[in-house]
Amino acid sequence: MKILYFYQYFSTTQGSWGTRIYEFAKNWIKQGHSVTIVTSVFDKSDVIARKFVDSQVIEGINLKIIRIKVSNRQKFIKRIWTWLVYMVVSCFYAIILPADIVVASSGPITVGIPGLIAKYLGGKKFVFEVRDIWPQGAIELGLLKNKILIKIAYWLEKLYYMAASCIVALSPGMVDDILRRYPDRKVVSIPNFANIALFSERSPFDIGEYRNKKYAIYTGNIGAVNNSDWLYKAAKVLKEKNRGDISILIIGDGQFRALLQAKARENNINNIIFLDLMPKKILVAYLQYAMVSLVPLKGIPILDTSSPNKLFESLAAGIPVIQNTNGWIKTLLEKYRVGFTLDPNNAEPLADLLIEIAEGTIDIKSMGVRARKIAQEQFDKDYLSEKMLAVLEEVILNKRD
Repeated sequence: MKILYFYQYFSTTQGSWGTRIYEFAKNWIKQGHSVTIVTSVFDKSDVIARKFVDSQVIEGINLKIIRIKVSNRQKFIKRIWTWLVYMVVSCFYAIILPADIVVASSGPITVGIPGLIAKYLGGKKFVFEVRDIWPQGAIELGLLKNKILIKIAYWLEKLYYMAASCIVALSPGMVDDILRRYPDRKVVSIPNFANIALFSERSPFDIGEYRNKKYAIYTGNIGAVNNSDWLYKAAKVLKEKNRGDISILIIGDGQFRALLQAKARENNINNIIFLDLMPKKILVAYLQYAMVSLVPLKGIPILDTSSPNKLFESLAAGIPVIQNTNGWIKTLLEKYRVGFTLDPNNAEPLADLLIEIAEGTIDIKSMGVRARKIAQEQFDKDYLSEKMLAVLEEVILNKRD
């Protein structure tokens, strides 16, 4: 089977981003399938392009890397520009590259256009992968306000859902949202995965002084969507309660990083620590020595459907999770007793909970054991890779689409 994947943020484990498609593609190639991925240059990824379109092969994966720099630090209008350029070039490859099936992985929502081109002009099977609910997410976050653009975005969303032979959503919450509006569509949930081998085995990397600190860890983008200010406020409350010995360690980058660092310096909040992005293989050690992992998001309804990579990495590392959405993640944490859900608009309960954990009044060791068990049973990368492959094979065999 020849698989063509349109995904703008491809990364391997050498980068500082999710590796879902990288791991899936490696597994499929081992089984004799061919995988080509059309991507761009994301600042958290390790892939680079030496020319406008660079053809590379990484562990058997054929990459078409369009030299468009994408970053969460960019202003929204600049990001729209990068999405449009990627879309135009990808449409060319949607027609000329040989494939039995095409997967378009969104967001951004424009990535679905090459999928439509591949289906209607290239005669290829089309699967639409939903990583975020667009455009509703952008609207609730205040990023998309123009009424005409909103109508166009909803129109595109409908086109993709109606054209796709199957819709793959990255969380049960996304499945529910899509089926509520399009009940006749075939939608399956294949969430982000847990790399059990990478995150559960004790890392050989030395994290120095942090090994002996009591800290909660946050990894990833530092911005409004991620409710990063909640973490700063919690560190401030800890200081006010004379518990500066408990730290919040943030590993990542984003639009809010400089602002939070400046606020911390100005107010002498030295128990919030910022480290730069690092490869996953090094990040593992910092995660494994943490008391808990923080998975905060802004308190808006659409984010209840989210499927953040850091959740699955934390479970695989055997680290309990603190998060603040009210959807499927809350249900998961409560059902298996592997974490906590707190108010996204109040940092004091987070500080109080961290104090309890540091004092040993909560059995986080047992929670960690359960976390790793659920990661192995439900979110193992090889298991989910096979589930995704089965979806693609079923679409290929279905002659009616």
